[in-house]
Amino acid sequence: MSFDPTGGYAATAAHDANELPIFDVQRVQLRFDISADFVAAQVANNVLILALSTGRILRFDLDNAEDIDDIDLPKRPAEIGVIRRLFMDPSASHLIINTTLGENYYLHTQSRQPKALGSLKGVQIESVAWSPSQPTASTREILIGAADGTVYETYIEPTTEFYRRQERYVKSVYNPQDGAVIGIFADVLSSRPETRRVMVATAHKVLHFSGRTGRSGHEGSGSIYLKLFESETPAVHEIDRTGTAHPAMLAVSPDAPDASQSTVETESTDRAYAWLSNQGIFHGNLKTSAADPAVLGRQLFRESKLLPQSRLPSTQTSSGRNKAQQPPINSVALTQFHVLALVDGRITATNRLDESLVYNQQVLDHGQGSLGLFVDHQKNTFWLFTSNEIFEIVATDEERNVWRILLKQGQYEAAQQYAKTPDQKDAVASMTGDHLINQGRFMDAASVLGKSTKAFEDVALSFIDHGENDALRKYLLVKLGTLPKKAVMQRTMVASWLIELFMAKLNQLDDTISTKADLCADGQSGNGAEMQKLLPQIRKEYQDFAGKYKSDLDRKTVYEIIGSHGREEELLFYANVVDDYDYVISYWVQRERWNEAMTVLKKQTEPEMFYRYSAVLMAHVAVDLVEVLMRQGRLEIKKLIPALLNYNSLVGSSLPLAQNQAIRYLLFCINHTHTTEPAVHNTLISLYASHSTKDESALLGYLETQAQAREQNYDADFALRLCISHKRVQSAVHVYTSMRQYAAAVDLALRYDYVELAAEVADTPGIDNALRKKLWLKVAKKVIQREKGIRSAIDFLKRCELLRIEDLIPFFPDFIVIDDFKEEICTALEEYSRQIEDLKREMDESSSTAQHIKDDIKALDQRYAIVEPGERCWKCRLPLLMRQFFVFPCQHGFHADCLGEMVMGMIGAGKSKRIRELQREIGRGVAMGKRREGMVRELDGLVAGSCVLCSEMAVKMIDEPFVTAADNKADWAV
Repeated sequence: MSFDPTGGYAATAAHDANELPIFDVQRVQLRFDISADFVAAQVANNVLILALSTGRILRFDLDNAEDIDDIDLPKRPAEIGVIRRLFMDPSASHLIINTTLGENYYLHTQSRQPKALGSLKGVQIESVAWSPSQPTASTREILIGAADGTVYETYIEPTTEFYRRQERYVKSVYNPQDGAVIGIFADVLSSRPETRRVMVATAHKVLHFSGRTGRSGHEGSGSIYLKLFESETPAVHEIDRTGTAHPAMLAVSPDAPDASQSTVETESTDRAYAWLSNQGIFHGNLKTSAADPAVLGRQLFRESKLLPQSRLPSTQTSSGRNKAQQPPINSVALTQFHVLALVDGRITATNRLDESLVYNQQVLDHGQGSLGLFVDHQKNTFWLFTSNEIFEIVATDEERNVWRILLKQGQYEAAQQYAKTPDQKDAVASMTGDHLINQGRFMDAASVLGKSTKAFEDVALSFIDHGENDALRKYLLVKLGTLPKKAVMQRTMVASWLIELFMAKLNQLDDTISTKADLCADGQSGNGAEMQKLLPQIRKEYQDFAGKYKSDLDRKTVYEIIGSHGREEELLFYANVVDDYDYVISYWVQRERWNEAMTVLKKQTEPEMFYRYSAVLMAHVAVDLVEVLMRQGRLEIKKLIPALLNYNSLVGSSLPLAQNQAIRYLLFCINHTHTTEPAVHNTLISLYASHSTKDESALLGYLETQAQAREQNYDADFALRLCISHKRVQSAVHVYTSMRQYAAAVDLALRYDYVELAAEVADTPGIDNALRKKLWLKVAKKVIQREKGIRSAIDFLKRCELLRIEDLIPFFPDFIVIDDFKEEICTALEEYSRQIEDLKREMDESSSTAQHIKDDIKALDQRYAIVEPGERCWKCRLPLLMRQFFVFPCQHGFHADCLGEMVMGMIGAGKSKRIRELQREIGRGVAMGKRREGMVRELDGLVAGSCVLCSEMAVKMIDEPFVTAADNKADWAV
C-alpha cells in the first residue's frame, strides 16, 4: 500500500486576484486498496490513524508515504464491537481506541499490539485531555470524558508484562451532571506554573476550572486533579436546553507556528477555544495569565463571542430556507486566526477576530456523511475525513490580514506585530501614533511615529502645538535612526535640531533646580529632587546622541548652538567626541585655564597641536608642557624653537639656568634623542650666551662636550659672534680653538686678561713649534707687561721650552737692571756653547762619512764577477757566453735580449716604449760617439738597473703564477 497526499480540490471562495486564497481544500489520493469504510480517524505530529469497519487500524507517516503500519485489535469486531472513536495525543506517542461495545485499548507509537484497558471496560469515551507535558514515555495524568457524564483521571504506562495493567490507576474525579462530556482540555497557567486549567464541555454548558492541583506520593501514584475539582468552583457558560439534538464538541487551536509571536499578550496570540452547541460556535482566547486564577474563567467567558449558526452560509443561498430548516454545523476546528466549520458538506472559514467570512466551498455532496474536521496541533495542518475520502485544508499566509483587523479594533501593538511589509508597518505606525497622541501618550506616540512615513512637519507641529518638547526630541531621535545615510541634508538638519532641543531641556532643568533651591532657601515649598535625578539622565542622553550621530552634525553649527546656550560642559564633550581637540585647547587657552588645556594636550599625539599652542603654554605652564614634549617622539624640534625663544625672552632669562625650561628641553633633545639639527644647537648656545648669569660654565661645558664627541652640530661663526657680543670669553676662545684659529683665540684671551687661558691655547696639542712659539711670544709680551716683577714673568714663561731669553729681551722695558735676568743670560750662553760643540762634532762625523763614500765609489771600479764556461742564461737556459750578457752581484746572469724582454714584461708602458726606442736607434747605428754611449748607458740603466729575479721588481710580480699558459704543464707534474 502507499499513501499519496496529492490532488487538488477547486475552491470558489472570493479572494484577491493577485494572491492565493487563505484556504484551499485538496483531496488526498489514496494509492492502496481499502476493503472497508473509515469509521474513525486521528492525525497528530504528521501521523495519520485510520480505523476501518473491519477492525483494522492503519497508521501512516505523512513524512514518508511508504511507512504504513497495519494493526489488528486483539479480538474480532463481533466480540468487542466496531471501533467507535480514536484519541491520539499531540505528539503521536499514545493512542486510545474505543469500540461500540465499551472496550478500550491503548497503543504506544513503538508498538503494534494494542493493550486492553481493563479498568476502563464499559466506558464510552467521548473526549480526552492529554497531559500538558509532551512528549513523554507514559501518558502521565490524563482526563477522560465519558458518555455517562463522568470525568475520569488515569495514568497509562506501556508495559511488556502480560499480567500487568497498562493503567496505573483510574479515578472518577468529576461529573457535571449534564450528560456526555463531549470535550475536555487541560493546560498549565503560565502566570503560576503550579496551577492548571481544566475545561469541561457538554452539549449545553462549558465549565472552566483553574487552581492548584494535588500531588500524592510520587508521580503516577494517585490522582492530582481531584483536589482541583473538589476545591475550586468552576466558571460556567450555559445555554438554553430547548431544541433538537445538535452536534456538540470542544475544539482548541493548534500550537503557534512561530513561538516568538507570543511575546505580546493579545487576543491574537493566545491559544483559542471553540465550543460548538445548538446556538452556534462560542469562541474566545484561553488566556494563560491573570492577576487571580479564580477569576480567569469568568473573564474568559465574558470576553468570548458567539458566532451564530445563522452567520454561516447554508447549502441553499437563494431558495429562502428558514433558520429551522438550515442544516446544523457538523464539525468545528480552529486554526490560528480562523474558525473552520463543516456544514452539510460545505467548509467555511470565518476570521474569529472580526467574524468575516474568508472561505466558503462545497466539498462534499449533499447528504454525504463525514467523520469530521481534525487538526494536527503540532504541525498546524487541518483535515476532513469521510468514510472513504481524505481532504487536507491548506492554509496559506493565514495572518496576512490580521494586522488590518487588529488595527480597526484598536489593538495597535498587536497590529504592529503582524504587519509584515513596509507599507503595512507604516500604516499601523501612523494610526497608532495618532491614537496615542489623542490619548495623551506623547512619548509612546513619538516612538511609533518616528518609524512611520507620516509627514515630518505634521508630526513635529503636532508635538510643538501640544508643548511636548520631550516627545518631539524622542520623535526626532527615532526619525534620525530611520533616515537613509544618503539623505545627508535631512540627517544634518534633524541632528542639529536635536542639539537645540537637548540644550533647551538642560537649561530648563538647571533653571528649575535653581528656582526650587531659591524657594527652599526662602522657606517656601519646593522640591528639586526629581529634577536633580533627571538632569544627569538628559545629559547622558545627549552624550549618547552626540557619540552616535557625530558624523551627521556640522561642527560649526553645533558650536554656535551650544555656545548660544552657554553650555560649557556639553560644548567640550562634543568637541572631544568629534576629536576636535584643537577647539578644546583653544577654548581653555582663551579663558586662560592652563591646567585644563594641558590636560587635553597630554592626550594628544598630533605634532601640529604642539606646534600651535606651545608658545602660549610655554609662557604659563612651561614645566608641564616640557614634560609632555619630552614624551612625544614625532615632533620636529626646530618648529618649537620660536616658542622656546619667546619663553626665554619673557620668563626664562630671569630664571637660573637649572630652572630654564627651554634649556631643559633642548638639552633633552640633544642628550636623549641625539638630534643633530643645527638650529637646535644654535638655539641652545643663544640661550646660554644671552642669559643674565656671569657664569659661562654651562655654555663652555656644552661646547667641550661637542668637542669630546668629535662632532660640531652648531654653526661656529654664529656661536662665535654670540659669545663675543655677550662677552663669553672662555667660550669664544674655545670656538676659536675648535676652528684652529689659535692666534685669534690667544689675542681674545689676552685682550680680556685671560693669560692662563691664552697659555692653554698656545699649548694646544697638534700645533707646530713655530706657531706655538709665536703664540707664546704673544703671551710673553702680555705677561711681561702685566707682571710688576721681571722674575715672576720669567718664571711663568719657563712653561714653554721654546722661548729663549733673547726672544724676550725686546719685550723688556728700556730701563731694566740686568741683574734681574743675569742668571737666565748665563744659562742661555752655556746652552749656546754646548750647541756649538755638538755642531762641531756632527761636522767631523760628516767629513768622515763623506771620505768613506768616496772610497767605496773608487772600489766599485775594481768590482768583477766570475762566469763559469757552462753557466746558462736564467731565462732561455742557453749558454751565457753565446752572446752579449749581463751578470748581477747576486750571480744571476741573463742574455741582454732575454733580460730586456723580461724587463719590458714587468715595467710600465712608458719605460717599455723608451727601451724599444733606444734599441731601435742603437741598432740602426744612427747615433755615434758620445751620443751613442749615452744611449747605451741609458739602455743599460733601464734594462740592467736591478736583477729581475731578486730585486724589488720581482716582489711586484708575486701575483704572477708559476705555470703560465705558454709552459708545458707536464713538466710541473709531481
